[in-house]
Amino acid sequence: MEVDIQARIQAKGLNAARVTPNDAENAIRAEYYFTADSAVEQADPALRLLTFCVLVLHNGFTVTGESACASPENFDAEIGKSAARNNAVKKIWSLL
Repeated sequence: MEVDIQARIQAKGLNAARVTPNDAENAIRAEYYFTADSAVEQADPALRLLTFCVLVLHNGFTVTGESACASPENFDAEIGKSAARNNAVKKIWSLL
């Protein structure tokens, strides 16, 4: 979706200063992933389905994103990480 918006902006010749998806990506210094069960002793098994992403930005700020599947049978760690990261990246925009 963001790529489509960027393409439309460029196609219309709108070239004033703006924040781009690349700017958001370039702001990231480090990224960390974990599931909620790893942060709690004697965690409820459902917490293994809740994935967090923490992005550390070059300016020292951190943003978080999270994802959870509706059904335990659908849990996939890589998809959870990707969805959590996408949610975290969306929060970078307001900091740029």
